[in-house]
Amino acid sequence: MSNVFLDFGAIKIYWYSIILLIAFFIGGTLALREAKRKQISENFMTNYFFYLVPIVIIGARLYFVIFNLNYYQSNWIDILKVWEGGLAIHGGLIAGILFTYYYTQKYHVPFLKLLDIVSVSLIIGQAIGRWGNFMNKEAFGPITTLESLQKMLIPDFVITGMKIGGIYHIPTFYYESIWCLIGFLLMLLLRKYKNLKVGNLTSFYLVWYGIGRFFIESLRQDSLMFGFIKMAQMVSVIMIVIGIIMFVFSKKSSSSKKY
Repeated sequence: MSNVFLDFGAIKIYWYSIILLIAFFIGGTLALREAKRKQISENFMTNYFFYLVPIVIIGARLYFVIFNLNYYQSNWIDILKVWEGGLAIHGGLIAGILFTYYYTQKYHVPFLKLLDIVSVSLIIGQAIGRWGNFMNKEAFGPITTLESLQKMLIPDFVITGMKIGGIYHIPTFYYESIWCLIGFLLMLLLRKYKNLKVGNLTSFYLVWYGIGRFFIESLRQDSLMFGFIKMAQMVSVIMIVIGIIMFVFSKKSSSSKKY
């Protein structure tokens, strides 16, 4: 299975880039529809996404590069090759949240209100984006057997794609994609809850994704490391804690605004 979508000789278009574009398009479309329902102008949102998308990509790439400096110190030009993979979601999250805070403060839009809108789009975008990892044969788990994978009811094409270098691996990208898809469906249901408060969807995202990523990361063979600690697990714990604090605070705060 090739990771190249179209090959024009000197120019190649990779599946990774195509899948990310699809993820951004679907996530962005959903966010625009929800923002309209929340009476946030389309002009505000389109300008927001115009800046957000490249900032998130740069943040995700820099995060990945920082934890792979030994390689990139000798291969600086490869930093630009984002189509080959190497975008860390946590770096994108950090950059995106910081920019969102700045942007909402500048235009006087409630920060958590916008985060609630974007978090729903984000989690479905992650569910889709993980398939870019599949095409690049990355974000996989430990060695396993064909029989073990077949017993897990994993689709045959995924099993075939997880045969890397003649050896089968556990498809951790697939687990995370399914986990995010379930989270997305739950968030759509939560959005209809009449007593939902501003920030609740964001706190749910932080806890849900944090829990899933923590356990899935324990299987990953290509984790970004800080010493002997897997960075994704450490950040996941922080996300869970922040999400719980946000939820508890929203319950205790009598001034919390409801949807």
